[in-house]
Amino acid sequence: MSRKEHLVIKKKTQKIVLCFLLVATMVLSTGFTQNNIHTVTISVDGKIMETRTTHTSPDVILARAGVKLDSKDEYTLKKTDNHTQIIVHRAVPVSITYEGQQKTIMTSKPTVGDMLLEEGYHLEDIVANPGMDTKIQENLHINVDKTAAKKAEEAALQQGEQEASFEAMSRGAHRYANAITMEATAYLPSDGDGSGITASGLMAGYGIAAVDPNVIPLGTRLYIPGYGEAIAADTGGAIYGDRIDLCMESYSEAMAFGRRDVTVYVLN
Repeated sequence: MSRKEHLVIKKKTQKIVLCFLLVATMVLSTGFTQNNIHTVTISVDGKIMETRTTHTSPDVILARAGVKLDSKDEYTLKKTDNHTQIIVHRAVPVSITYEGQQKTIMTSKPTVGDMLLEEGYHLEDIVANPGMDTKIQENLHINVDKTAAKKAEEAALQQGEQEASFEAMSRGAHRYANAITMEATAYLPSDGDGSGITASGLMAGYGIAAVDPNVIPLGTRLYIPGYGEAIAADTGGAIYGDRIDLCMESYSEAMAFGRRDVTVYVLN
């Protein structure tokens, strides 16, 4: 073999070794080995999709499979050895009626109980129709009510507040001209046309009450046990007769107040 042929063979050998080293480096740096590939099954929109991937992040796997998630969509995982199942739960609209107020929400929770828990309800204090274990379906309507025990607890608390108010009245803490038993509800400044301006021109907020002007004139100062002092400054289409609507600062306060009978003291 000539020196020239020997150099050619040497260069070819060096190139082969260099290529091998580059491939080995890529394998080590990316971790792309056959052992890292696993099968993923995606259940979404009534279809089953299967893919093989080296990724472990469900979000990345779904994105690469072309599955888009909205803000309320969720997914659950089931893993067995070298197989992963991703189950996508699409959010659907459901409506909830509680204390005479109805709202519609988007949820991807599997059952009524899971959805109500996510919405901030205390499950031990409420009953739902359909029941807590009912599977969520699109446009499902759920009626929620307080348990008998919760109602009794609130009634006892309300009675205690009224007794304390009567005691305060007897000591002259509030001078009143009249006392009226009324059905009270709660509303928010954003209710109605959303402007927050009352019928009297005042801004809605805590301490503003909507009344029937034929029963309580606008501008009248009031005291309501469990709420405090208020001014009759607003009206409402459903507020007539012995009805009063008390403005709250938050939805949670309005929900907690609910609907109850109260003694409204018309102050001097």
